[in-house]
Amino acid sequence: MQEREVHSPSGFAALVVLLGIAAAGAWAAAMLPGALRLLGVAGAGLSFLLMKGLFVVNPNEGRVLQFFGSYVGTVRDAGLRWANPFYTKETVSLRVRNFETAQLKVNDHAGNPIEIGAVVVWNVEDSARAVFEVADADAFVRIQSEAAVRTLASRYAYEPQSQGEISLRSHLEEIADKLRAEIQERVAKAGVHVSEARISHLAYAAEIAHAMLRRQQAAAVIAARQKIVEGAVGMVEMALKLLAQQGVVNLDERQKAEMVSNLLVVLCADRDAHPMVNVGGQPH
Repeated sequence: MQEREVHSPSGFAALVVLLGIAAAGAWAAAMLPGALRLLGVAGAGLSFLLMKGLFVVNPNEGRVLQFFGSYVGTVRDAGLRWANPFYTKETVSLRVRNFETAQLKVNDHAGNPIEIGAVVVWNVEDSARAVFEVADADAFVRIQSEAAVRTLASRYAYEPQSQGEISLRSHLEEIADKLRAEIQERVAKAGVHVSEARISHLAYAAEIAHAMLRRQQAAAVIAARQKIVEGAVGMVEMALKLLAQQGVVNLDERQKAEMVSNLLVVLCADRDAHPMVNVGGQPH
């Protein structure tokens, strides 16, 4: 089934013609004798019957026409239109719509339970499919979108497990594109176009949220310590090099080792250092 657009006559022109026929029929029924009177009554009745073919098409809206169960076509021309009065005319909105899925609880690719939700923006492109292929296009898109979100969440981890790995939290644009493609594939049979889909809610499930927070904090501490150690080693290397170049003091290997040890302790400690001053051979 595929949409077939048809152009119906202007309803204003049809209304003028039908009112003229009705007026002529009423005049004939009142003024003419015998069979002509019956003809006037029939003409007036027929004109009122044909007026049932008038219908209104709003902007960004389509009317799907059927004739005793057979698809005739879709009228997209906005305004007052006229078609066969025996056609059934079902309204289909072509406007852009959006909704937010429920916050779903899913296991990610690493097996961690997470909560995830998404916002989906869509519109009907093929009115025939939206009417005849699915029972309710709006409900169909919502259910299929939630299924797509579940599928996507199970394919990727919440956080990257290795360098460059795509994850739900770190690659938002890539995940949004994959989610839109996943939903589009599922709802194509309903004549629906998905213009945007992106994650609106993402969090660890309540039962593991505290443990994952502690793990993130530990990872942050380790990363910070690595930076501190790298910086401290560079500073010690620079200090030894400057002392040697400027000849401030000559240190043997044992003294260099002690100096390196002391500097690393001072630079890598998480508290302020308390210096010991050597006066008269005794440190104070």
